[in-house]
Amino acid sequence: MSLTDVTKPTDVSLNTDLYELTMAQGFWENDLMDAEACFTVFFRDAPFDGGYAVACGTGQIADLVENFRYTDEDIAYLGSLSAPGGGAMFKPAFLEWLRTFAMDVDVWAVPEGQVVFPREPIVRVQGPMAACQLIETALLNLVNFQTLVATKTARVVQAAEGHAVSDFGLRRAQGPDGGLAVARASYVGGASSTSNCLAGKIYGIPVFGTHAHSWVMAFPAEIDAFRAFARSMPKNCVLLVDTYDVHQGIANAVTVAKEMEAAGERLAAVRIDSGDLAKLSKYARRAFDEAGLPYVKVSASNDLDEYTIQSLFAQGAPIDSFGVGTKLATCDPQPSLGGVYKLSAVRKAGESAWRPTMKLSEVAYKRTIPGVQQVARFYDEAGCPVGDVIYDETLDAPTLADASCVTDSETSYDFTGLTHHDLLVKMVEHGRRAGDPDELEAAKRRCKDALMHLDPAVRRFLNPQVYPVGVERNLAELRARLVREERAAQR
Repeated sequence: MSLTDVTKPTDVSLNTDLYELTMAQGFWENDLMDAEACFTVFFRDAPFDGGYAVACGTGQIADLVENFRYTDEDIAYLGSLSAPGGGAMFKPAFLEWLRTFAMDVDVWAVPEGQVVFPREPIVRVQGPMAACQLIETALLNLVNFQTLVATKTARVVQAAEGHAVSDFGLRRAQGPDGGLAVARASYVGGASSTSNCLAGKIYGIPVFGTHAHSWVMAFPAEIDAFRAFARSMPKNCVLLVDTYDVHQGIANAVTVAKEMEAAGERLAAVRIDSGDLAKLSKYARRAFDEAGLPYVKVSASNDLDEYTIQSLFAQGAPIDSFGVGTKLATCDPQPSLGGVYKLSAVRKAGESAWRPTMKLSEVAYKRTIPGVQQVARFYDEAGCPVGDVIYDETLDAPTLADASCVTDSETSYDFTGLTHHDLLVKMVEHGRRAGDPDELEAAKRRCKDALMHLDPAVRRFLNPQVYPVGVERNLAELRARLVREERAAQR
């Protein structure tokens, strides 16, 4: 799905892995087109060895579904593909079926900005088997990367302790769409602005930027460059002071700041992009204060991440804002979330009851959770989340009344008496958007509020406390029974 035009996404249907289409043809040939499926999206481990993730990308799922169609050009391309063993990859009658295909699915998802945890569903897709299969890759492509970026940004913003963080990652991002996804998700995660002008145009994100080292190098002397920029951009004047010598750069900035004052303007800040940022920021702060310029801010960049920023503040660095680029855009040191899309229930055409399914695997850790899943989040009296319970909406009597659940490690939790609400919200109904789209500002506020109420022990970077996520007891019993039955069938 192209993010460069959110009103008319292009290349949606072919933004997929080939096996989604080969399976769809198989469903078509085996009379499974009218069978219904239920798939869930989840991840098994929180990214960055952390305790949580920030859901992002789910706000674009409705756009993806509504624009999922096969054009004549798409059909012609698929018809041109050859199978490795010879002959056409796809049958002409199947391609004709694709020509009139409509993505008639229902989708529930966690709203953007909400915190989520391992193994619980972020998205649930229900509908015709082939439709649910065909949307898998494009949906994961939306949610996986943006959730990773939003989480990384939330960690950086936490380390920044209320100081502004700007996304500077476009030039290091994975292509144009990657840069847009970074700008969008980082804003949800708490960034105050982006350097990406296209993201500013498309998403309404505040943009920020001043000048680079090349500006300074283009003039005979650094002081000349600073004066010229102050004349050109008096209302947006942040001077980059490390092109040559930082100490001289700060002295030149002090001179220009005094000249701007005399002209009725103010130098906004200086930016340091190399060297010992803690030591140099202290020097800059002291120089401006002694010059009677306490309003001039100190900004820092240069391969920053949450750990570097945390270390800078531990050293008493008086830094007012941060430009974070490479390590945010590439989500260093973890380049992918690892979110998966697994079948959890099926039912034949005309039947009302779902048949739960699960993947066993030889590794118990990779066993999936069956059923039509929903997540109930429980809160204490202060409105802080204390645990999540995964339950099956179709079971006769989910035991949420006594709020007991069990985790994969057989730890039991009891949230009796606590208030709760369901996390998954219906976003698509029969292939059309359900309700008004969520504004990006609302997602940003939701993220800030969710993290503010999350236990600091879960948010800490080193050895975070594990947030309780359990399976409702009836669903846990169903899962155990399916394991026993499958093992007996394999004997």
